[in-house]
Amino acid sequence: MKIFAERLFGALDRELNEVPLNVHTTEEQYRASIMLCKKAMAKLKNYISSYAFEDKTEEMNFFKVIKPQFYSKYIFFINVYNFIMQKPLGGDEIVKDYITYELADLKRFFDHNQAFYQYYRSGSSQMDEIYFTRGGFDVQAELEDFEEDEMYSTSHDYKLSKIIANEKYQDYLNLELQRIILHDEQPQEPAFESQLTWTANKTDLVELIYALVALGVFNNGNAEIKTAVSFFQAAFHVDLGAYYHKYTDITRRKKELTSFLDKLKLALLRRIDEKMDEDFSLQQKIRF
Repeated sequence: MKIFAERLFGALDRELNEVPLNVHTTEEQYRASIMLCKKAMAKLKNYISSYAFEDKTEEMNFFKVIKPQFYSKYIFFINVYNFIMQKPLGGDEIVKDYITYELADLKRFFDHNQAFYQYYRSGSSQMDEIYFTRGGFDVQAELEDFEEDEMYSTSHDYKLSKIIANEKYQDYLNLELQRIILHDEQPQEPAFESQLTWTANKTDLVELIYALVALGVFNNGNAEIKTAVSFFQAAFHVDLGAYYHKYTDITRRKKELTSFLDKLKLALLRRIDEKMDEDFSLQQKIRF
């Protein structure tokens, strides 16, 4: 069971990392991430439906560690998607008020679940058999968020998933709030006018942009394709048009899938070799 779950979670992580390469708006990105999580969760549930846990230790580990890994991602993506879709139009002050309200709502959630939240944060385990084995009964959990399928649920695994997701969502909101505050405090600088113009093939530039975003070199890996495309278009005075069609063309190449990146590598290696030859020649002249 553990091996299956690890492989399934690893596959989910890889698919989620590829989402920004295949969609072009923030809304689409989170919607696609939600669907990927749902599919992975369904596979996990289907596997467990015909699996017999070896003992209570394995059962507790599944409902305390493994299942919440999947469900917390799902809940987090839903939270962010709803935040984006419901974010009010207007200036920074309006958005700051909206974020502050969301953070206050999260605080109410943590306060309401303070006892279990402290249990989770402290790494305690003395109540695990009650919280994370099936058949347990908790009145508050039953009233709030206990799943209907009692064969695939315990009294607290969903609550734990929500706590993990809400912690991550809280970090996301604080980062958004900090970004707005820094933007308000930052003095406006004169617009930068680039002296460079992209004169090579436009598909080559699209290949480069997608590679850089895939590597996560911008904004700690959180930059979207459309943001990077907009920057390169402005910086290099080029219109990439329907850039996602060019990316689709790249993925359909029968050979030399990364032809431009391969050319970049060869060009750099050639330049390094030339520099080394120049340095060697200079050393020879100095010696003699």
